[in-house]
Amino acid sequence: MGCCFQYNRAAGEALHSIVSSRFNRQPLPPSISMLLAYNNHCHRPFCSTRIAASAKQQKQLTSPDLVALEYADLNLTHQVSQELGHVRIRQHVNPLAASFSIPPPVPDWNQVFRDSTLPLMVDIGSGSGRFLLWLAKRNADSRNYLGLEIRQKLVNRAEFWVKELALRNIHFMFANATVSFQQLVSSYPGPLMLVSILCPDPHFKTRHHKRRVVQRPLVDSIVNNLVPGGQVFLQSDVPEVAMDMRNQFDSESDVLQHIDAIDPRVQCDMEGWLLSNPFGIRTEREIHAEFEGAKIYRRMYWKRI
Repeated sequence: MGCCFQYNRAAGEALHSIVSSRFNRQPLPPSISMLLAYNNHCHRPFCSTRIAASAKQQKQLTSPDLVALEYADLNLTHQVSQELGHVRIRQHVNPLAASFSIPPPVPDWNQVFRDSTLPLMVDIGSGSGRFLLWLAKRNADSRNYLGLEIRQKLVNRAEFWVKELALRNIHFMFANATVSFQQLVSSYPGPLMLVSILCPDPHFKTRHHKRRVVQRPLVDSIVNNLVPGGQVFLQSDVPEVAMDMRNQFDSESDVLQHIDAIDPRVQCDMEGWLLSNPFGIRTEREIHAEFEGAKIYRRMYWKRI
């Protein structure tokens, strides 16, 4: 199950470069050559799982290769070590640690964004930032984007890329969303239109569930600050984490509706999970999980008007 998305020529060339190097300049396997020809000559969308299946079958492409392909048109440089140092990060951190308990100063939004009155999307746990950068590049004049990430090195690199792309509608902050979300979004001049929480740290052990990002105070803050018609998008490849998030937002049924209750054309499975990613671009974690054959659990809520 993968979302279908449009590959452009740059993406096709990136794939050709990847597979050429993987096969040491030898003739490409027919399955990969067919996908390349399909992209280069037709420029039509095809399902990402076909590439993943071919990669698994040939045992040549890896999930990092597929991430590079998915974000090829951003043309992000990876030669940032001199400016930032080696970007090696811990996969999971404890958000309850004292070092994460102090909220960052509220920025001057007029300095951060070209137009601070545009509708705002906040991505909680923005990771590398590529997902948000891709959206910001395509909606440069219509929406602002704020990424909140608890790992400082990822924020530093994402901000480096923001400057490299010369984008004025996106900003990343080193922040613990549980502590900082309310103060940040309540100060923003424009409307809060969308909040995404995508594959948050699972913290599997029962005693660590209190570390999960989706807790009642954050849910309340999101619901209260969203404007009518605003959206919440949830996603995880861990069933118990997805269900935990779903239960908390389903409990706000007097304020929030799931998207299929508003638009019957939206396809969900028998359990009410969205069948595809509505953004047209997958997160890195989503790519890795689908490459390993995992199911992605998604929900999209709308605030009642």
